[in-house]
Amino acid sequence: MSCFPDPIMLPDSVFQSRAKRNRELLRAAKWGIAIRFSIILFEVFGFLLFGSAALMMDALSSLVDIAATLFLVFFIRLAEKPPDRNHPFGHGRYEPLAGLQLGMSMILIGGGMLIREITQLAQPSPLENTMSRWAWLIPFLAVILLEICYRLVIRIAAKENSPALAADAAHYRMDGMTSFIATIALIIAAYFPDWAWSIDKLGAIMIAGFMVVIGVFAARDNMHQLLDRVPSSDFFKRVRLSALKVNGVRETEKIRIQLYGPDAQVRIDIEVDPQLSVEDAHKISQEVRAEIQRDWPAVRDVIVHIEPFYPNDHASTL
Repeated sequence: MSCFPDPIMLPDSVFQSRAKRNRELLRAAKWGIAIRFSIILFEVFGFLLFGSAALMMDALSSLVDIAATLFLVFFIRLAEKPPDRNHPFGHGRYEPLAGLQLGMSMILIGGGMLIREITQLAQPSPLENTMSRWAWLIPFLAVILLEICYRLVIRIAAKENSPALAADAAHYRMDGMTSFIATIALIIAAYFPDWAWSIDKLGAIMIAGFMVVIGVFAARDNMHQLLDRVPSSDFFKRVRLSALKVNGVRETEKIRIQLYGPDAQVRIDIEVDPQLSVEDAHKISQEVRAEIQRDWPAVRDVIVHIEPFYPNDHASTL
């Protein structure tokens, strides 16, 4: 061969899959904002009408979620930018960076409200109970709406094989749980009017505590991506099977995967016939790169290292 071989071009489906992921994320975000805003209006109305701290706390939780969604949409747009000279691995870390900040904000807001509600719980309760027997209907309606959203989004996530959408769906389920706590607190308060104020405060405390717990898990998961924690073994199996589909690959050895936001980076050692020429081994490495990216469009780049294959030399590892 008199010239360097042309690279193997990826099919349009790889880039279409990336674009589709972003469209699905944005569509889920729009639905989430619209539904959560409706819930906030109902719960603020209930707080003004009944004076329920649990309703106000649940409305605050939904308001934080709306701000979080808008913040994430902005950073999702940044994360989808392609690599450039100063960022050769892309901009995918914008997404977990935003998630970490949002997790920390939930911890701070929830912790502040938790301290406030515990302090108020120690104070004497008002003599007059203005809590309605039907105040629980407002957070109960929120539970229904959030559960519907969860089922719609998780179905899209499963169809598109999108971990990001699945995480967003889990957020709806968590929000539904905070609304469920508010519902239970208000139902109990309705049947024990003498204890209504204290029970309502206890419900608000539980919601604030739940916000802190969600924030801790969100911050932890995003920190793992920023610190390049080893992902699930399923990703390694996926990469290995893709490499073995290429004719000429006898075995794989070391595989390294970095996940952050919409992007993934893969490094893999493949074993080939030791008698192959450098040119043939290079062609195989390019086919492995293309095959991995075709099977997993989130992979931004693949680095392939060639090793000679000898039977019973060593066991393949991930």
